[in-house]
Amino acid sequence: MRNVWIGIDTGGTFTDLVLVDVKSGNYIFHKVPTTPEDASKGILTGISEILDLARFAPADVGLLSHGTTLATNAVLEGKWAPTGMITTEGFRDVLELARQRRPSFFNLDIPKPVPPALREARIEVPERVGYDGEIVTPLDTDAVRAATRKLRDLGCESVAICFLHSYATPEHEQRARDAVKAEWPEAYVCASSDILAEFREYERFATATVNASLMPVMDRYLQRFENGVRSLGIPDEPRVMQSNGGAVSPDAVRRAPVNTFFSGPAGGVIGAASLGVAAEVNRIITFDMGGTSTDVCLIRDGNPNNQSVREMGGFPVRTRTLDIHTIGAGGGSIAWVDPGRLIKVGPKSAGARPGPACYGRGGELPTVSDANMALGRLNQKTLLDGRMPVYPERARVALEKHLCQPLGIDLERAASGVLEIVNVNMMGAVRVISVEQGEDPRTYALMPFGGAGPLHAADVARTVGMPTVFVPQRPGLLSAIGLLHADARGDFSVTRLVPMVPGSLAGLKDGIEGLRERAEDWLKAEKLDKDLAIHEWHVDMRYFGQNSELSTSFNRNLTEAELERLAEVFHGMHEQNYGYRMPEQTIEVVNLRLTVIVRRPVPPAWKQSGGGESIEKALIEVRPVWFAGTGFVDTKVYRRESLPADATLAGPVIIEQMDTTTVVPPHSKVRIDRIGNIFIDLETVR
Repeated sequence: MRNVWIGIDTGGTFTDLVLVDVKSGNYIFHKVPTTPEDASKGILTGISEILDLARFAPADVGLLSHGTTLATNAVLEGKWAPTGMITTEGFRDVLELARQRRPSFFNLDIPKPVPPALREARIEVPERVGYDGEIVTPLDTDAVRAATRKLRDLGCESVAICFLHSYATPEHEQRARDAVKAEWPEAYVCASSDILAEFREYERFATATVNASLMPVMDRYLQRFENGVRSLGIPDEPRVMQSNGGAVSPDAVRRAPVNTFFSGPAGGVIGAASLGVAAEVNRIITFDMGGTSTDVCLIRDGNPNNQSVREMGGFPVRTRTLDIHTIGAGGGSIAWVDPGRLIKVGPKSAGARPGPACYGRGGELPTVSDANMALGRLNQKTLLDGRMPVYPERARVALEKHLCQPLGIDLERAASGVLEIVNVNMMGAVRVISVEQGEDPRTYALMPFGGAGPLHAADVARTVGMPTVFVPQRPGLLSAIGLLHADARGDFSVTRLVPMVPGSLAGLKDGIEGLRERAEDWLKAEKLDKDLAIHEWHVDMRYFGQNSELSTSFNRNLTEAELERLAEVFHGMHEQNYGYRMPEQTIEVVNLRLTVIVRRPVPPAWKQSGGGESIEKALIEVRPVWFAGTGFVDTKVYRRESLPADATLAGPVIIEQMDTTTVVPPHSKVRIDRIGNIFIDLETVR
């Protein structure tokens, strides 16, 4: 493999790039503004610039790994492609019926989400498969062809094929998929059994329909991106990060764009897990605050939490993802006054264009970044090591016009109120992935990254009661760095609703064999060596009659003894989670799952270079900075790259670097480890 690797994370405001020469271990870091009209433009510009900075040619690039939020944004903004559905007779309205629950029990004004496939674009055809896989009604392929022609005439670009019980026998969906392609070769087609071979038709139909609606969007973007990469002269195809923390080929993403919903944030979590292991910090809560959102995730012993279903655009999308909780709070989140004369922050963001008022790009509304600027927490002249001039006066004007004047309060109170509100919102996100899952956040370190994470981390940690903030070396670029650490990973599942008894072994082994074959096909398509593949097997189980499952690992070579062991494990898990066990109750197997991982070479660890000789020489200036409890105080501002290893500081201080700013409040201590990580000790709170 050629020795230059590049990781790229596209955010709402900036696109982050990191280049490493794996031969020498040298790193180059770079940021460019995101181009919302076409994210590939900003990416390609950034690749050219970082190669120039590093003095490498495009032909030297051996790995290009990319994280994208394109699928997420398309769903949240409703910018998916016109989509049709072909389904079993009688099941046209599954997407509307859903679980027969309103989006909010106590707010009658919240509308139900609009499905990607509108009702007139959902067509029923004669076919029926029983829950046991037996064919009840043969598929009418002529009806499928007629439905295809109708969907084409309606202006659909993609088609989701969603038949009842196709997880048990996918034959009808496969034949329907082939018929659609024969009748309409240009169509994008997604069969639900290909994307999610699990029971619960609403979740399966929703996942398949959302996936189909994103296939044209992702395909067009990837075509532009891949063509641009080739035109630069980079020889190998890029890799794209998935929500599960693994990087795959663009073709895999074209088939299953729903697997990229948390592509960018997943890179940061993978990077954080690697850094935590290196720094011997075993319990971490990540805190990724960018321009438009904040993402948090819990990591134990280097392993991020996972989950199998996420709600996107009001629909449950079942796909394996890291357990990342996201809220609309970022540096670009707009502060506004509601009819009750209360300050609210977000979820609407100023984005990359026009951006916060202090960026001088035309933004006039006050944002979180403007509040930080007005309170002296951000450099008052430039950001990005002098490459980006800022305008503090414009931040003050925006705050005064839209907050101070309507509420009759002074600038300090308005700006500090914005920070207090956004910090409380983010504290709630931390509680969701810790306290609400039975974890005590006080036993974890908070690891902030993203451009705005270190600005707010200490305040959030103190509010939650967390004693330590662990600021990695390049927090503003950690998601891009994490992309270089991503292995190849594929997740596969199949439903097998059978009792956990010896008589079910044949059916379970059949399901295991089917998963193994799907994994081998995936490895071949991804051009990966199957001899290097690691197979991890899991089974979802429940007591007969329950509607939720618990998952545990198992030995692929199922035997009666293994079933007995799994039964005992399940009883214990159920007691731990719910407080009781029912040893006389039949245990039911629900889903079999297989995760395939192919490890990739690990890039060399980045080591802070050029550490200063003394703390005094790292001092940039002293400026007034606002802190809760003290107001404005004269605060020393240091350049991070010039701070020596093993240095210690006492707050309040500000530590600046190209990609972020770290705020260290009063009554706290800072220590810098041997490789440049910053640890803020908050245990001395008064």
